[in-house]
Amino acid sequence: MILIFIIPIYILLNAYILHRIHKWLTACSERFHSKWFVVPYLTIYSLLALSLLFAFLLPASEFQVLVKRISNYWLGTFLYLLMFIAVADILRLILKQITGKIHEFFFCKAGYVFVGLLLTALICGISAYGILHSKHVKVTPYDITVEKSCAGHDSLKIVLAADLHLGYSVDDRQMQRMVKKINAQNADLVVFAGDVFDNEYEAVQNPDKIAKTLSTIQSTYGSYAVFGNHDVTERLLGGFSVTSKENEVRDPRFESFLKDADITLLDDEVTCIDNAFYLVGRKDIQKPGDGTTNRKTIEELLSNVDKTKPVFVLEHQPKQLEELDNAGVDMQLCGHTHDGQIFPGNLTVKLFWENPCGYLKKGNLNSIVTSGVGVWGPAMRVGTDSEICTITVYFSNY
Repeated sequence: MILIFIIPIYILLNAYILHRIHKWLTACSERFHSKWFVVPYLTIYSLLALSLLFAFLLPASEFQVLVKRISNYWLGTFLYLLMFIAVADILRLILKQITGKIHEFFFCKAGYVFVGLLLTALICGISAYGILHSKHVKVTPYDITVEKSCAGHDSLKIVLAADLHLGYSVDDRQMQRMVKKINAQNADLVVFAGDVFDNEYEAVQNPDKIAKTLSTIQSTYGSYAVFGNHDVTERLLGGFSVTSKENEVRDPRFESFLKDADITLLDDEVTCIDNAFYLVGRKDIQKPGDGTTNRKTIEELLSNVDKTKPVFVLEHQPKQLEELDNAGVDMQLCGHTHDGQIFPGNLTVKLFWENPCGYLKKGNLNSIVTSGVGVWGPAMRVGTDSEICTITVYFSNY
């Protein structure tokens, strides 16, 4: 339903961008008035702007994958086109009220052309940087202390990864980079906090190869995962779902993929590892994968747990921190937020989450949220990093 409002707005915004770019080009040279330029310009821009729709409508094929990837690159560039042009227009309105040499420069032809060249360089540079930067996986370390004993351990090293978003924008090469970083940590445990997939299993390029790559992850106690809100089969148009809630169910191939990757799924389940600590894996709070919003409460999950042992909760979205603390959970491991992924999202994300990214202490609960390995929507990262988190947990009562 929201698409009924979004689509006209998207069309109007693109018309605004088209007009402002063409006005600047014609200020640069009269040649840009020619139909020999205007027709190709309108055609190429329209194809890019409509690539989101084309990717949605095209049947599954290599061409459809190419168009989808182009649309993801375009989406990020479109956002920066809109932002920079809008800011420039607002500044022009302000400068109109200021007399002097600054006014004269920015309202003459040379100043107008200069600003356009500057904005073009900024938009192209930021977009290119964001695309390349998203491919780099960094390691973010955390040290925390849990006021409990853990049989046979004075510490544990846990690697947290999330938001792989396997599909159009994330492939085996990114997974190889991630696995190399994970294996360099000599971890006791590796966990994946949801959004392994990007909704459509058909979008995963060479899933058998990716599963084989993930199966090479090395750790003492193996790899565990939960699913997130994108680990359901739903069709997206420009990031918005066109699937009814009751049809938002998990593709059974998602679970088969995890088995092939030697990753254990915890779906509202608790496992006691080495008789020393508990790992609790929760369904996603928004989309559990069965067309409902039902999942067990933390009290139900911990009803038979010995809370003298460390209790770690793995879930996708960093919510219900107070409830987890009251229930006796020692650490919550999450993803989902992407830390906003691209500027200015990395600033606004702080308005919506108690712990948008990084570490937060809530009573006795240690909350850690990773910005994730992959990308969703715009295939770029600006102001944020693709990362895995290495968490060294020390036990004070060893």
